[in-house]
Amino acid sequence: MTGRSGRQCRVRRVRDMGHGEHLCLAFADDDEQRRVVTTYLRRGLECGERVLYFADQRAPERVLDWLDAAGTDPGPAVATGQLQVTTAGDSYLAAGSFDADAMVDTLRREIASSLAVGYTGLRVSGEMGWALRDVPGADRLGDYEAKVNSVFAGRPASAVCQYDARLFDAESLDAFDRRHGGAVELPPLHRDTVLRLVPAFQAGRRTLRVVGTVDYRTTGALAKALAIVLEWPGDVWVDMAGLDFIDLAGVRVLAHAAGRLTGGRRLHVVDLAPMLCHVIQVVGWDEEPALVVTAREETA
Repeated sequence: MTGRSGRQCRVRRVRDMGHGEHLCLAFADDDEQRRVVTTYLRRGLECGERVLYFADQRAPERVLDWLDAAGTDPGPAVATGQLQVTTAGDSYLAAGSFDADAMVDTLRREIASSLAVGYTGLRVSGEMGWALRDVPGADRLGDYEAKVNSVFAGRPASAVCQYDARLFDAESLDAFDRRHGGAVELPPLHRDTVLRLVPAFQAGRRTLRVVGTVDYRTTGALAKALAIVLEWPGDVWVDMAGLDFIDLAGVRVLAHAAGRLTGGRRLHVVDLAPMLCHVIQVVGWDEEPALVVTAREETA
């Protein structure tokens, strides 16, 4: 039982990011944020880039602690100016309000000044929760994100903008995600040469992406990942756009997971190959009221 994705994947691991990229990081727990951000900052320091971090929900000292705990002493980089961790109040809101055009100009100047003093590029990450407060100019954040794409395109610089899904609603998350050149891949719940099970945000909804093959080798991994995902609040979404193959045992795991949901919650399996949707109907698993299956649109 095979399938294929009908759309271009925009998701990137931060360890694979190159110059010119401007990505959105949506996350739903502190560990997801810490692991992604630490990797991103460490890579920049290791590559000789200048690294700027604009904190909001986290204290600057906490961000430095992340690096230290990961085996990178931030002290020398802070002392030389290679690493600067400041607050949203001293960066995005330095003028007492948010001026999108002024911030874009600031980023252009930071790229130029970083190169002028010998750094290999500029790496920026900011926590965007400040935009939910009563801040003048915050309504232009979407315009700012769109303009940043052109600032970094073709230049030795990159940026990761952080959106906490516990603060932003699904509609806002989706809107800001679309203003970026791509999205950051969150740490997988499972990864091997056959299968990756990756938390993600799609259309602003927390989703489990299934990429690769589900068979006798990986059915157990899918079951374990679903047990974690069922703890997420609300309905559960499982994206099968990256699925190459799934056997009946794997489909059975999905149906059984749906059966464990209570309180009117549902398990939405989206972008599943039409043939597999038919199999679910033949076997009778579609009679499980908590299981909602949406077929993939096959292209010619």
